[in-house]
Amino acid sequence: MERKESMDYNNIAEALQTFRTEKAYRHAPFRSCFFDMDGVLFDSMPAHARSWVEAAGEYGIAAEPLDFYRWEGQKGSDTIKILFERGYGRQPTEKEIADMYGRKSQLFALYNSGNVIDGAPALVSDVCRQGLCIMLVTGSSQTDILQRLQRGYGDSFGPANMVTGADVHRGKPHPEPYLKALECVGMSPSEAFVVENAPLGVRAAVDAGIFTIAVNTGCLPDADLWDAGASLVLPSMAVLRSLLGALLAESRTSMD
Repeated sequence: MERKESMDYNNIAEALQTFRTEKAYRHAPFRSCFFDMDGVLFDSMPAHARSWVEAAGEYGIAAEPLDFYRWEGQKGSDTIKILFERGYGRQPTEKEIADMYGRKSQLFALYNSGNVIDGAPALVSDVCRQGLCIMLVTGSSQTDILQRLQRGYGDSFGPANMVTGADVHRGKPHPEPYLKALECVGMSPSEAFVVENAPLGVRAAVDAGIFTIAVNTGCLPDADLWDAGASLVLPSMAVLRSLLGALLAESRTSMD
């Protein structure tokens, strides 16, 4: 399917058939949905970007908010390594990583509103009502993830259906986080789909062999998400929710 800045949102069948053909997948109904967290479930990216910019500045490293939208999804330690290479031409020590991440986390707690992304709770509820297994797959290692999820999403997410930055050796854009999620639910890549919002997260999901929908809730152009390999790029969670029934029905359609 041709990738464009905008698209006819009714092209679900075409997108899924193209994906199945590329992956040589046959009849594989979706049985699981994997959600990224920041920018997908929570409207937290502005606070993350501001916190990173200020934390980097305290170390004398220049950065701008757009940097962190581009790097969104990777482990915090990987972001700090990029910043230290930029600022000092070297890798940070473990103490420097811990100190900068701790400071960034302090700032994030100060700036984060805790607001959910519009339409995301309703989408999560609909996915659960359809009987799909859900997983959170995030690069964050913050200790309050479960509390944030419970405030915004009740009991939909718990320790058993979360993969965080602390659970993997290699974060996004490496596929390990999504491969681990597949292992947790005991399913093949053809049985899941991913909801992402960031290029690095899209790359990780695509490289794990999973049908990937990007919902552009941030400030990057749609082209960045198409180029990362997304099969669909949508403007909001409300649009994705409106297409959920058609997506699941199409996934049950055999290609035989």
